Amino acid sequence: MVEEEFKALLDKVGRQPCELKTLEIKAAHKGCPSRLYDTFSAFANQNEGGILLFGLDEGQAFAKVGVYDVNDLQRKLQEIGEEMYPVVRPILSVYTENGLHFVTAEIPPLDLSERPCFKRALGRIRGSFVRVGDADKPMTDYEVYSYEAYRKQIKDDLRPVEGLCETLLDSKALETYLQIRTKDRPNLNEVSREHLYELTFIKRNGQCTLTALLLFGFYPQSLFPQLSIVATRLPGNEAGELNDAGARFLDSARMEGGLSEMLEGALAFVKRNMRMEVRINPHSGQREDVPEYPLDAVREAILNALVHRDYSRYTESKPIQLIMFQDRMEIRNPGGIYGRIGIDQLGMVQPDTRNPELILAMESLGQTENRYSGIPRIRRAMADAGLPEPEFSSDRGEFVVCLKTRSLAIRDLSVSIPLVVARKAGEDLCGFCSIPRTRREIAAFLGIKSISYAMSRYVTPLLEEGKLRLCYPERPRSSKQRYVFSEKDGAFPASSD
Repeated sequence: MVEEEFKALLDKVGRQPCELKTLEIKAAHKGCPSRLYDTFSAFANQNEGGILLFGLDEGQAFAKVGVYDVNDLQRKLQEIGEEMYPVVRPILSVYTENGLHFVTAEIPPLDLSERPCFKRALGRIRGSFVRVGDADKPMTDYEVYSYEAYRKQIKDDLRPVEGLCETLLDSKALETYLQIRTKDRPNLNEVSREHLYELTFIKRNGQCTLTALLLFGFYPQSLFPQLSIVATRLPGNEAGELNDAGARFLDSARMEGGLSEMLEGALAFVKRNMRMEVRINPHSGQREDVPEYPLDAVREAILNALVHRDYSRYTESKPIQLIMFQDRMEIRNPGGIYGRIGIDQLGMVQPDTRNPELILAMESLGQTENRYSGIPRIRRAMADAGLPEPEFSSDRGEFVVCLKTRSLAIRDLSVSIPLVVARKAGEDLCGFCSIPRTRREIAAFLGIKSISYAMSRYVTPLLEEGKLRLCYPERPRSSKQRYVFSEKDGAFPASSD
């Protein structure tokens, strides 16, 4: 770190006195801090690395106190790096201001294939840390395993399932799959059935695999109850909110069965819980129902969760969660983002694949394309529907897809109608009311279930403009009330049939 950069860092802390995900501040004016290995580990285990800054006292609002001995501190920092595995080589810099000395130790990130970095004396499990905000937290067993699974290319989708035998698999579906896999592959037709099972991921070393269970099992949840989808429809925008009737959930269901069954079950849940937007086509004047979310985007998000979730023993007790809030839908997937790809690269570069054999089998069955097109399809479908950009996040073992609905929600129907469309519908309504019409007839004509909404959105403005009038003005709330076009404003507009 050059002198100008060091000074800029000190000035930044002076303006914003706090620690960051990539910045840890230590006083060190009375000696070398006793515990630094956790920060060495956490910084080495994140893509950004990090900087330890010595010479500011957090207890005195990050006042400049300097370090006790520059040479001794640098020596001890190097020793701490030697205690780590793999060894961490901090890049040390010194800066002097008003007779006070400050030291930085830049911790470079380790390559993903070398993580986790841990303190050798504590071991991989107890000595591995991760940076969460401005704190160093011990890695969970799963976080440690996820690095090892990537480094060793462990294929959890092919792990043998104890207690799974062929009698628990759908023989007809399995036979169809084998016919697909052997079609146009004459070499596969020459091998024995057991060998074919090994080549097509049904078995490994004579034992049925998790892939076989998820694709062809009669009831996979008999062996893994939580390899399922738990779906809920909530009344508000946050968990725990109640509706007027005191209910926490408007709908709740668990999707079980194989991957295809869970996919279809989750889509059915979304369809029955989605609000429909009512639009009047400006060209035809006809009512159109527009779903709250594009089903293409929803299907891709759920399918991605099913095939890309972590199927290791560390996450087999966690279901996929599908949560429909009032303003968004979240699909929460056990297992954080896999491999070297970052959130900002999703859909732009070819990613590492967590369950390659499972995905290849799903491709053979026509369930997925396996062309890395899922994320782009979600983005395109949301854009085509005029909805906000989908949001993706990965946080300590969980990957989340968030689809947001339109911000405009009119009453319980979430009706979104542009002004020009509303005006066109009003003109058509005037033509419809060339003879007296009831409230119910008007709502039916507009294709709107809510009579009160139809009246307030369309009829009231036309009454105020004088384009419609009451047949019984002395009894405006009468159940027999009729509404008719007011001819005093000229010829009523022609209908757009």
